Parts: sequence; structure tokens; C-alpha cells
Amino acid sequence: MDYLLCSMIRNVVLFLIFNLIGAANLLAQGSFSIGLLKYSGGGDWYANPTALPNLIAFSNKNLGANISAEPVTIDAGNPEIFSLPFVHMTGHGNVIFSSSDAENLRSYLIGGGFLHIDDNFGMDPFIRPQLKRLFPELELIELPPSHPIFHQKFDFPGGLPKIHEHDGKPSQAFGLFWEGRLTVLYTFECDLGDGWENPSVHKDSEPTRQKALKMGANILQFVLMANDPVKRQ
Repeated sequence: MDYLLCSMIRNVVLFLIFNLIGAANLLAQGSFSIGLLKYSGGGDWYANPTALPNLIAFSNKNLGANISAEPVTIDAGNPEIFSLPFVHMTGHGNVIFSSSDAENLRSYLIGGGFLHIDDNFGMDPFIRPQLKRLFPELELIELPPSHPIFHQKFDFPGGLPKIHEHDGKPSQAFGLFWEGRLTVLYTFECDLGDGWENPSVHKDSEPTRQKALKMGANILQFVLMANDPVKRQ
């Protein structure tokens, strides 16, 4: 049995254990990591370098989480992704998932993983076809303001907040649901990740940054602390 297969089996087992004990129990037992997705196609997957570390620090402080301070950069086709309960993806441009990338991501998401995609303005025409490659049988569904993801630690009665203005369009949150479970969240015309960055990067006001961080913490809480599939609908 080659190393890649052994590694994949090991990580699938770890991921199954994570789902069996529940995210809340895992949070209580010790620290864990979340991921930043690296993809092909030339898009800047590395955009907003201070975003996830700031969101992690905010969530650890306000949610009582114990997430490792630095996210793990993970290739879309890497079987190590199975050890991460939450993966974030951002960028402005082209996105390409190879066949092996798509197979790995699909297996990860069907198995209980979660992918948050934040369009950093310009990704939309590229990510939608790639999502169709991942789940040809599913359609993106817009989440209503009543969805639980907007009503975790922090309440957003109007749904997804608007952080940066681009085309004058309203912010929208879309989801892919696998067997009733929200498994991919796509935030569009919003720029949550920009709001998570250091204040000096985009010169956002503190209320705007807090709004972005609170929504990001809601997403993490929804995924990591409300691990019951019924609660993640």
C-alpha cells in the first residue's frame, strides 16, 4: 500500500473520529486547525494574508474556541484536508480544480467537511463552474436572513452584512446542501475577508471590521460548535 493511500486512510479515520465525538467536544479537548485553500488557475488564493489569523483570534476570544493561531495552507487535492473541519477560500480571479482536486474536495465535503468561499471581487464567473464540477447534481441556493448561520453568537437579522462596495449590488450568501446539510457557503458582493484584515490594510472603520469579524465568528460557530447535521441546515 503506497504512502498516499495510507495517508488518505489515516486522515479519513481522523475525520470520522472528529464527527463521532462532535466539534464541541473537540473544542473542549484541545486546539485544532482550520485551513486556507490553495488552488490552481492563477487566482490569488493567498489574498488577505492577515484575515484568517485575525478571525481566529477574534473567535478564540469571543467564542471560547481553541483554534491554532495560524491557518494551514492546504492544496485542494491534498488528502490532509480531511483533518481540517473548516476550510476557507478567497481570491479575485481564475480558479481551476483538476480532476483529482475535484474528487478530493467532493469526498471531503460529502464526508462532513465545510468550505467557505469568499469572493474577493472577480472570482464569481470562475468559481461557479468549478462548484458545478464538484456537485453537478446541486444548485446554489440563496440563504434567507432567517438561516441559523446569521443567528449564532451574533445576530444579523438582515442576513449577510455588506463590508465593501463594488458593483452596487446587495451582499448575498449562497449554499450547496448535501443531503440537507450546508456544506459549502459562498459569500458574494460582501468581502468578509477584507473586513477581517488588519485595520491598516483597507482603512475600514472599526464598526465595519467588527461587523465582518462577528459574521465570520458566526460561520465558524455554526460549523464547529453546532456540529449536529440537523443544526447545520
